[in-house]
Amino acid sequence: MPAQHLTIIPVRAPVQQAPFDLYRTLADAIATSSETLQDGDVMAVSSKYTAISEGRVVKLADVVVSEIGAALAERYHMIPQMAELVLQESDHVLGGIHGFMLTAQHGIVQPNAGLDRSNIPSGFVVLFPKEPYKSAAGIRKGMRDLLGVDVGVIVTDSWLMPGRLGTTGVALATAGFRPLQDERGKADLFGNLMQVTVRGVADTICAAAELVMGERDEATPLAIVRNTGVKLEDVELSAADVAIDWRQDIYIESLTSGKWNG
Repeated sequence: MPAQHLTIIPVRAPVQQAPFDLYRTLADAIATSSETLQDGDVMAVSSKYTAISEGRVVKLADVVVSEIGAALAERYHMIPQMAELVLQESDHVLGGIHGFMLTAQHGIVQPNAGLDRSNIPSGFVVLFPKEPYKSAAGIRKGMRDLLGVDVGVIVTDSWLMPGRLGTTGVALATAGFRPLQDERGKADLFGNLMQVTVRGVADTICAAAELVMGERDEATPLAIVRNTGVKLEDVELSAADVAIDWRQDIYIESLTSGKWNG
């Protein structure tokens, strides 16, 4: 059987600024686009759109700044309320530079705990969904209940890769399929056994979806990705399924305890 072409379908949806019914909005947006969601598809849904639906929008003026938050703001030259939110939302603050803190959260190392001030009224900030994997599982169930389809779901975000300009897509959470494909122990083209390769399938799909979802005024918080080849299954997932402890991360460890001073 010939290989099927990967297809990525952008779906526009209404701009939102306050809590709303995410499942119904996504289903209606698909219907309005004249597209159909099919069994086996993977839905890539913006983490910001998901977070807004959950009411994860904060007015900066309402944030009470702690002593630690104020100290971090002074050290990294940040708005005190923003520094406080980053502190509250992070699992760990690794360090920082002027205007940014490097944080670990939900299994991702990124600036400012993923807080976002774009595409939201001035003076407000959007946090990550409180429990991204629960959000992803909810979208999967919602589409099954509303549309009768069995799909995979990725809650998407964009991040900076070490040493590279520009953002790319990263899967904040996944539901309905395993986000990694372990290639260890399998032979390459020359019969050599793979030693360390584990493919980030969810991240790769997410990066492809970001090509059509955009970052600015596209109003496209959803992409339907078809023919990905992933196997759908009802499996409970968490950040532990994809994350490496930041103390074992090659980038972080190499620049701290693994630094060469020769």
